[in-house]
Amino acid sequence: MSLNQISVPLTKEEAYKLVDAVSEMEDMALSAVAYEGPDGEHWVFEATCDVKPDIEKFNALAKQVLGDDVEFEVAPVPDKDWVAHSLEGLKPVEAGGFFVHGSHDDAPSENVIPIRIDAGQAFGTGHHETTSGCLAALDLYLKDNTPEAILDLGTGTGILAIAAAKRTELNILATDIDPKAVEVTIENAEINGVLDQIIAETADGFAHPIFAEHGPFDLIMANILAGPLIELAPQLVAQAKPGATIILAGLLTRQAEDVIAAYTAQKTTLLAHSEKGDWSILTLKAE
Repeated sequence: MSLNQISVPLTKEEAYKLVDAVSEMEDMALSAVAYEGPDGEHWVFEATCDVKPDIEKFNALAKQVLGDDVEFEVAPVPDKDWVAHSLEGLKPVEAGGFFVHGSHDDAPSENVIPIRIDAGQAFGTGHHETTSGCLAALDLYLKDNTPEAILDLGTGTGILAIAAAKRTELNILATDIDPKAVEVTIENAEINGVLDQIIAETADGFAHPIFAEHGPFDLIMANILAGPLIELAPQLVAQAKPGATIILAGLLTRQAEDVIAAYTAQKTTLLAHSEKGDWSILTLKAE
């Protein structure tokens, strides 16, 4: 797949506004991010597209959101396994009593639970604040609860499902809309010796029969994005047993208030709100 990136220097507020606007548009970009530029003065809006970006569409959206014209730059992305590349040299991560490492790392100490996740084509290696934050939240939950059914929604590499399987004797349902992520989850489950506990399924929406077959759930973990979390709130909460715990991540702290409001409207109670870097991890309880 040939990728292209479209970018423009802006203020921090402008960059985030444009990210939010692009994220709400279907098929406009694969991803949109904002980050501080190398000069330390400007921020950069950057979107990655799997087709040639529609400059007129981006210009019109920028005009609508920012009230002014901007000059976008478009550049092809070199053909490279960027996930693997980004993980080169990363050190193991310890979170929630789990030790997330690659195959090249030294063996962990005996007082942690090892999870081997190598660079691959799915999100969730333990190095990102949202994933390590979820591992910590999972650890806290399991210290005081004995669940009977667990769902890892948007499983990515399967890391959260694998962690839950290593701490319980349960069969964990791990779903994702991306078939590649499901393949990676199965591979990682086998590597980590919990393949017989992981039920990995490609599911685009809760209408898939796999949810009715294995739910409702005592614990639901969803490390995805703020937009989908808000959109899915009614359906996601409907999968929870009364009194179930819901761990949500993948949202920036500035987005947390909107996500909390969406789930409060579904009669859940916020139990904990932790922050790691710019990201938030929410733990809620269903009625």
